[in-house]
Formats: sequence, C-alpha cells, structure tokens
Amino acid sequence: MEWALTGLFVAAALLFMFSMYKNKQASKNEQREIDTVYMSMMEEINKLQNQIRDLALENEVFSQKVGLSEEERQLQRELLDLYKRNYTIEGIATKLQLEQVQVEELLAPYMSSKSEGRRGAHANES
Repeated sequence: MEWALTGLFVAAALLFMFSMYKNKQASKNEQREIDTVYMSMMEEINKLQNQIRDLALENEVFSQKVGLSEEERQLQRELLDLYKRNYTIEGIATKLQLEQVQVEELLAPYMSSKSEGRRGAHANES
C-alpha cells in the first residue's frame, strides 16, 4: 500500500512538472505571437506617421505656392469641413459669421457638380 501511495505521489509530481513545462511553452508561444503583432502594429504606426508628416509638408509647400495666410487656410479648412459634413450654406455662414455669398464663393471650387446636373435637367423642362 505504501508503494502504491508513493507511486501515485511520484506520478502526480511528474504530471505536475510536465503540465508546468507545457504551460511555460504555451506562454512563450503566446508571447511570441503578441510580440509579432506588436511589431507589425508599430511598423504600421510608423508608416502612418511618415505619411502624416509627408502630407503636412506637402500642405505647407502647397499653401506657400498658393499664397494663403494661416488664417485663410484655417477658414478654408473649417468651411470645407462643414460643407463635407453636409451643413447648409446658410448654416456655415451663420456658424462662421460670414455672408452667404462669401461662403458660396469660397466653397465654389469644392462644390460637387451634382447640383449643376440637377439644374441642367430642370432647365430642359421649362
């Protein structure tokens, strides 16, 4: 009986050590996968940061060529942002405290040709 009990304890100890070894291996594999994902994410972040830096430089060069001041560029950005978010011309003019005509003139290069197509279709009906 003592031998059986001792054998069971030894077997339990061996199984425990084996499970600890396997758990350690699984932990190492998981850590390797996490490190791989982390490295790929860091590479993507670096690529995005480089693209943002390039866009900022291109924006600066473009704005210098066009000759807009910082305030004019900021106003143009705000106008375009509001327009792209489907604000009305009246809403944009009210929000930025500008005349509607002025807003229309500033947004004219960015306005889609959909409204022009609609006007053309309705002009034929008259």
